[in-house]
Amino acid sequence: MKEKDLASTLQSKLAPACQPKLKSKLREKYQRINEGISDPGTSTLLNEIYTDLYITEGGSGEVNNEHEVRQIEAASRRPATQETPIKCNDLFKDQSIRTVLTKGVAGIGKTVSVQKFILDWTEGKANQDVLFIFPLPFRELNLMKTEKLSLVDLLHQFIDRKDLKKRDYHRYKVMFIFDGLDECRLPLDFQNNERVSDVTQSASVDVLLTNLIQGNLLPSALLWITTRPAAANQIPPDCIDQVTEVRGFSDPQKEEYFRKRIRDQSLAERIITHMKSSRSLYIMCHIPVFCWISATVLERMLGEAEGGEIPKTLTQMFTHFLIFQIKHRSQKYQRKSDVDLDQTREIILALGKLAFQQLEKGNLIFYEEDLRECSIDVREVSVYSGVCTQIFRQESGLHLGKVFSFVHLSVQEFLAALYEFLSFISNNRNVLQQKHSGFGFSKKGTMSDFLKRAVDKALQSENGHLDLFLRFLLGLSLESNQTLLRGLLIQTENISHSKEEVVEYIKQKIRENPSPEKTISLFHCLNELNDHSLVQEVQKYLNRGRSSDLSGVKLSPDQWSAVAFVMLNSEEQLDEFDLSKFQRSEECFLRLLPVVKASRKVELAGCNLSEKSCADLASALSSNSSTLRELNLGGNKLQDSGVKLLSAGLKNPHCKLEKLGLINCSITEEGCAALASALKSNPSHLRELNLKLNNPGESGKKLLSDLQKDPHFKLEKLYF
Repeated sequence: MKEKDLASTLQSKLAPACQPKLKSKLREKYQRINEGISDPGTSTLLNEIYTDLYITEGGSGEVNNEHEVRQIEAASRRPATQETPIKCNDLFKDQSIRTVLTKGVAGIGKTVSVQKFILDWTEGKANQDVLFIFPLPFRELNLMKTEKLSLVDLLHQFIDRKDLKKRDYHRYKVMFIFDGLDECRLPLDFQNNERVSDVTQSASVDVLLTNLIQGNLLPSALLWITTRPAAANQIPPDCIDQVTEVRGFSDPQKEEYFRKRIRDQSLAERIITHMKSSRSLYIMCHIPVFCWISATVLERMLGEAEGGEIPKTLTQMFTHFLIFQIKHRSQKYQRKSDVDLDQTREIILALGKLAFQQLEKGNLIFYEEDLRECSIDVREVSVYSGVCTQIFRQESGLHLGKVFSFVHLSVQEFLAALYEFLSFISNNRNVLQQKHSGFGFSKKGTMSDFLKRAVDKALQSENGHLDLFLRFLLGLSLESNQTLLRGLLIQTENISHSKEEVVEYIKQKIRENPSPEKTISLFHCLNELNDHSLVQEVQKYLNRGRSSDLSGVKLSPDQWSAVAFVMLNSEEQLDEFDLSKFQRSEECFLRLLPVVKASRKVELAGCNLSEKSCADLASALSSNSSTLRELNLGGNKLQDSGVKLLSAGLKNPHCKLEKLGLINCSITEEGCAALASALKSNPSHLRELNLKLNNPGESGKKLLSDLQKDPHFKLEKLYF
């Protein structure tokens, strides 16, 4: 046997008696999964339904503030060939790695990955060189924020500390799993927290955590931290050895999930076909929880011949999901329907208020004090989770105390939008107009005014944090969705308003082109309002979602935006984009910029672009959702000023550009100096640079030629 294998085997044989007990305890806890359901009786064995997730290696631990739906849409267009996949059980195969940070949007499968990792360890399938695994979810650690204890005391919840001596914590290979950094309500003050290096020294949980992560406490221990992207920067980069990202389900994995989840295979195929027919729904299926929500709704609607239109929009899907849950619970447990409806209405409004207020704070996990703020009686919370078993749930962790959550962020956003909508039609005003949402609606405003101001507010959000909330709000304004809710939640008649007025307002905003991402979001809003007129105007120029040569077609700016929306939502892989096939103009380029970001190879040669386009391209290159690898800008008068702007994107660590063509772009040694500086900041990607027919001068040539000779740089081909 190799020495390391022999050492691991001996270590396992000599492990303390508490190790098998710990494995047994964790196996019992993690072998079953409640797929969005809090009822223990409905759980299933994880190994029976587990579908592998697509996890990628690499990337940075930098924060990503974009709304998670934007990140999902970007991920759905990213070719798998550009990523290095990694299996969960192989995260710590490299012996030099101590701390791994795994990012992923809400509901993408981070916690399930942790559960499977632990289960495989307890069953002897993987990572058997690790003697002890201690899962410490942040949602449970939050409940201990006022306590002072040693690390040994903290771990006493898992094992009998009499079995482990102080030296054993250093002697055996130990792993800590901190799941849900985004749920953390501890300060994590890495700068000012006292130093702790003794496992028996008492301190606050916050101090223990920061010292573990910094390596002051148990430097030999392995650490795995999971988080949503928006919270990734809470951990100092120098404390992280590797960053990975959970991308959820790939397209084949989506289909595999539905076939495993739905026993009737012919019904499963019908559901897959329906989901594929609505691109916005199919993209959302990257999220396992959304697959579960869709399966829950469509299994009943398609399998039990339920009446009504099959959901094609997000609002329709979530409205049916809410109604199914309430009706199912009512039929199963309750009898006095009139009283029950009143109580249900109150419960939904209370949960909606909680959803909205906590959404603004960025919280997906709530505690008793949060519920009290929304006038929810914590003694009767079982009534709330009873009415909406599969939507609102409470959990009890290892530590005493209760934790509450919605099944997914999108469900929270839907209920928040429903609360705002119901509050408006009940009082003809926005109930949170003063301090919370800042929408500033007039008490006497019409429904159309209410919706238009909501559009304005969403557009003011730089990172799209109100995008999905707005889509739900607009969808709920449709009479068809109100009809579904009437009698159950809406007591009044349908609130009439001019849908056309709101649609025209959104189209006007598209014409004004606030930004490429916001424009795409506005097209999704038109979808929720069931208006496809702009898309239909350009559809005749497109062949089954694929772009033909439109260079001779005269389109307005908003129509070019519609072309971008159609291309992004087609099933075709956006591998190569050539602006000359559309319109050689800066205006057209700006409107089609989302397609540029989603393409691997982009041809912009001789397209009358200026330095303004360089600023937009720099932004695209800096985006961590960009798939751009080859870019040709030859024949555009970019000049040094444009190249300087472009260089700002090249130096960004998210930029993965491999080939850059700048033939005949009026570049001098000043522009070459900017390019050299950018490559020094981000040396690992650009392999080919073409600067023919420019005026780099001897100094410009030398700056770049020196980089080509340096083995630290990937620059293989350089042309002057």
